[in-house]
Amino acid sequence: MTNSHAEIVTPRASRYLQQLCKHFAHKLPVTFDPAAGKISFSIGDCDLRADDERLRLELTSPDGSQLTQLKDVVIRHLVRFAFREDLAVVWKEA
Repeated sequence: MTNSHAEIVTPRASRYLQQLCKHFAHKLPVTFDPAAGKISFSIGDCDLRADDERLRLELTSPDGSQLTQLKDVVIRHLVRFAFREDLAVVWKEA
């Protein structure tokens, strides 16, 4: 298993967490509340945590190739929802 995580500074962390989870809930197993969520993709899992200042993403995937794909999917959707902000996303491999 490979892991990667990111902390994104934004005052709208809970809003984005909920938008991501609701968006993917139509097709994938998802659980969430305003402070935490989990999206189970076929290529790995995305765990989300939100507080007043940041959104934390923790990705887990079977291999590096699928992890790269998972990062791309999650960030593309997040950036689409946060189009009014210039989010800085820096992934750190675990």
